[in-house]
Amino acid sequence: MMFRIERDVLAEAVAWTARSLPARPSVPVLAGMRLEVTEDQRLKLSGFDYEVSAEVTLELHTGEQGVVLVSGKLLAEITRALPAQPVDFVVEGAKAVVTCGSARFTLLTMPVEDYPSLPVMPPAAGRVGSDTFASAVGQVAVAAGRDDTLPMLTGVRMEIEGDLVTLAATDRYRLAVRELKWQPDQPDFSAIAMIPGKTLADTAKALGGSGAEVEIALSAAGGTGEGMIGFSSAGRRTTTRLLDPEFPKYRSLLPTEFSAKADLSTASFVEAVKRVALVAERNTPVRLAFKSGEVVLEAGSGDEAQAVEALPVDYEGDEMNIAFNHQFLLEGLGAIDSDIARLQMTTSTKPAILTGGKPVDDVGAPDYRYLIMPIRLSS
Repeated sequence: MMFRIERDVLAEAVAWTARSLPARPSVPVLAGMRLEVTEDQRLKLSGFDYEVSAEVTLELHTGEQGVVLVSGKLLAEITRALPAQPVDFVVEGAKAVVTCGSARFTLLTMPVEDYPSLPVMPPAAGRVGSDTFASAVGQVAVAAGRDDTLPMLTGVRMEIEGDLVTLAATDRYRLAVRELKWQPDQPDFSAIAMIPGKTLADTAKALGGSGAEVEIALSAAGGTGEGMIGFSSAGRRTTTRLLDPEFPKYRSLLPTEFSAKADLSTASFVEAVKRVALVAERNTPVRLAFKSGEVVLEAGSGDEAQAVEALPVDYEGDEMNIAFNHQFLLEGLGAIDSDIARLQMTTSTKPAILTGGKPVDDVGAPDYRYLIMPIRLSS
């Protein structure tokens, strides 16, 4: 087996494939990256850890058919460090030789027959713009839990009804919901999938920015191939196992009526929260006092460092004092895609809704909502 390819093309493809390789593989062979030159002069690079698979297909000008398995992490480090010249990859017996300019590396190969077969992609269900998809997933994944003892809270729930996709995630302290349009292959397509949050976020980020569309491969409710979802774009494909679909009935948690509404400059609000939070301990809240035309941010108490800052606000409602975990508030502000942040509140102890962005329908409902639980202030 041999092939020649441009260094940047190879390095990018190897890095993308290597991101799915396990840091501590259960068996050594799973640390490998499979490289195959096909009969039609294509190079396929793939990785799989029984949970997530990744595969990139590249066009070759020069190549001899064959398959080899080498250390994925090592190959990624080597290709990233090579000079900007064509790369020659040749398998010689039990070794693979990588040559680029005057640099030459020899890698030991691994038994390719012990490597598991990549899962078959579920049937294609539809497609969505890669940038839209990356943005939507990023907005929701911030609220996914990170505690693996509660697996249903570590995922992002994807609900598809026709041309509408709803993404939702919660860690019990906040809830993020994003609606977006997509192009289903069947107009009445319906499905629900619970996708590992970190995997989905990494995948969406890796597939975004290409300007191409992302094809989502997923079985309809009750269809074949359940338990897995696939994403592909511009010669790259990845699959992941789905989590148990159990998830809180989140729609009932979203308040629809509010007693107060505050509109602030998103950038100014973020900077003020960051400054005030400098004196806040990890779980100490930032307190917000709203009144007509002004909000005062405070952190700290009399026995420790304190910070106070005032911001102009377009405020409707009675005066209100409310407090939030500053990290959760900052992550919500970082997720909205609007110059203006709108915070809607009912009381100082009930969930508030942070919105911003474009309406998803004609009545002007926001396409992104970030629910955040306030921290009860001691009287």
